[in-house]
Amino acid sequence: MTFGALAIVCLAALVGPLVSVSRLTRVPVVIGELVVGIAIGATGLRLVSASQPEFAFLAEIGFALVMFVAGTHVPVRDPALRAGLRVGAARAALVGLVAVPAGLGIAAWFGTGHGPLYAVILASSSAALILPAMGGAGEQPAGYPAMVAQVAIADTACIVLLPLVIDTAHVARAAVGAAAVAAAAAAMWAALRALESSGLRRRVHRVSEDRLLAIELRTSLVLLFALAALAVWLHVSVMLAGFALGLAVAAVGPPRRLAKQLFALTEGFFGPVFFVWLGASLDLRALADHPRALALGMALGVAAVGVHGAMALTRQPLPLAVITAAQLGVPIAAATMGMRAGVLRPSEDTALLLGALVTVVAVAIAARRVGAAADGDADATGSVGASPPPVR
Repeated sequence: MTFGALAIVCLAALVGPLVSVSRLTRVPVVIGELVVGIAIGATGLRLVSASQPEFAFLAEIGFALVMFVAGTHVPVRDPALRAGLRVGAARAALVGLVAVPAGLGIAAWFGTGHGPLYAVILASSSAALILPAMGGAGEQPAGYPAMVAQVAIADTACIVLLPLVIDTAHVARAAVGAAAVAAAAAAMWAALRALESSGLRRRVHRVSEDRLLAIELRTSLVLLFALAALAVWLHVSVMLAGFALGLAVAAVGPPRRLAKQLFALTEGFFGPVFFVWLGASLDLRALADHPRALALGMALGVAAVGVHGAMALTRQPLPLAVITAAQLGVPIAAATMGMRAGVLRPSEDTALLLGALVTVVAVAIAARRVGAAADGDADATGSVGASPPPVR
């Protein structure tokens, strides 16, 4: 990959923030990055190639970092999360139960034989998409703690289950790999907690801040890449490594300085590179030669929204139920792992990613409704001035 191609990718990634702040569009940043990736990649102008090793490796680093940051954003120490844990866990379990027949039915209809894989994908959520989207939706709506608990549980469970259903011929190997990565993340959590309890972390933090050494960031990257290396060696996605380490850091409590550094590193470069790469890797032209794959992607996306939206029957506000359908890491990892293992049919990987894009669009619409409702409630209570809510 040349510096020219990298400049094109970084320039394209600027579209995401631009469309997110526009009053006419107001969509999540990742949608803009994905769309522009599609425009310059295999589907559109083909200015960049997602198969280029350097580009793919930068994107994999970005994927690990995105999942790491998503894990750190899960408020595992927040009392509000614990308050909503029971309801959130129950809804996550119900979504999983509903996803099983839906996944098996879609697999039978399209004759792919991947019912368990589809069920895991349909049951999954994405903290990497949902938490930032809700962060821009105004004040936290009623039911937010239970929704966060639901997303965290679904995210974790589906990330662990994915290696077990993607390649059933090597399920034992996948189970051992996932367990080893989880155990390594738990050991890192124990080490970080010991450093925090001893006060050594705070002393290192003061020296790092005084001398501008960024030691905590460097240490976090060492742990992340070591865990990612273990995951790759054991044939497990770096998604599991990133998210597990993020949860470990969140459980200890990430320093504010580290959170800002991770945000800058991820959102400023590696995250946008990953999402542009993802869009560039989608060959929507190939779907013209495989119309059933196009229909499969749409079916998976609509089914995911329907499965999660059904939780409105449990008195969860419908927009929040739809928001929990957001998919990102699990479909991406499924497409990547499935193609590497040779278990997916032609264009089935693109169909999985297309289904994820359908949920992203649904989440963007639902988040706008939540934001509009929050603005309306604020106006009604007088907590905001007399000016009308912004046009979204």
